[in-house]
Amino acid sequence: QVQLVESGGGLVQAGGSLRLSCAASGRTFSRYTMGWFRRTPGKDLDFVAAISWSGGSTGYADSVKGRFTISRDNAKNTVYLQMNSLKPEDTAVYYCANGGSSYPSKNFESSGQGTQVTVSS
Repeated sequence: QVQLVESGGGLVQAGGSLRLSCAASGRTFSRYTMGWFRRTPGKDLDFVAAISWSGGSTGYADSVKGRFTISRDNAKNTVYLQMNSLKPEDTAVYYCANGGSSYPSKNFESSGQGTQVTVSS
């Protein structure tokens, strides 16, 4: 099982940027699709972005397309989420998740605690 630890969240003004990181344990990280999700209070977990094992394919929610970029460094067992032009509605707890060996994936598992992103207006 891949263990995931998210970091990089914080408080930022609208229009600002943050880069989230997700460090994964396990030697099989490079075989897996990875994704980012977010949750706001009282709402379900929403898909944000996903990336294939090689990094060659990516997908984004419409709400973040053009502003967020997902990437990965398999040598470092890390997946990133670069967030630019942040909006107050991006405020949420962000989680990374393991999507298994298929891309695109419909089944993601998250084992981390998430990282809080707060965007002030």
